[in-house]
Amino acid sequence: MKNLKTITRTHGQKIARAAFELGAIRLDVTNPFRWVSGYRMPIYNDNRRLLASSEARRLVAEGFEAILNALEYDPDSIAGTATAGIPHATTLADRLEKPLSYVRSASKGHGLGNRIEGLAKGGTYENAHVLLIEDLISTGLSSTGAVEAIVAAKGKCPYTLAIFTYGFAAAEEAFAALRPEAEFHAILTYEVMLESALKEGYISHAEAKSLEAWRADPFGWGIERGFMKEEG
Repeated sequence: MKNLKTITRTHGQKIARAAFELGAIRLDVTNPFRWVSGYRMPIYNDNRRLLASSEARRLVAEGFEAILNALEYDPDSIAGTATAGIPHATTLADRLEKPLSYVRSASKGHGLGNRIEGLAKGGTYENAHVLLIEDLISTGLSSTGAVEAIVAAKGKCPYTLAIFTYGFAAAEEAFAALRPEAEFHAILTYEVMLESALKEGYISHAEAKSLEAWRADPFGWGIERGFMKEEG
């Protein structure tokens, strides 16, 4: 059985190549991207671009299944975060022949006011084991919020799986604070992404060092290099 580190080396590198080819991960230390926060960052991740390739979607589902096998975890149900986690949760649920649901960032303001869609008539998970699927984990706050919603709906959610993670300490802290305890794993880690980018000739060694510095201090990185936070 493959361990988790082996999975990120094998499946993760395949996902990285697909992400570079499809523009799902873009790296630029000279003209960094403006994030919604107004900060300029040298990386931009849009995993929705992976949907354009059936091969990429298959790689993601295979990566998730490999992680589940390594964890020896067989969930009763699959849940995706709205909206980016939904298509990959759907592919995995179909592959494993499991029930599917999705979790909104907040409850609807009309109708039944649901936050989770896809629950049976009783409106809960009825103590089932639920695997949460995310596309990206950054600070972990949206992911842990979804885990809490699943638990509130009488689901057991010990694991969240993501396509990619930046590896911020904030995400580790957010998950560590969850009760009941829960953890997350990603097919592609930031370290493997950088290694793959170097191997593919997508970035230089100097750019890799700058990208390593960004991960250590994402909000100070741009300011130190003359890219001020932009308001509005």
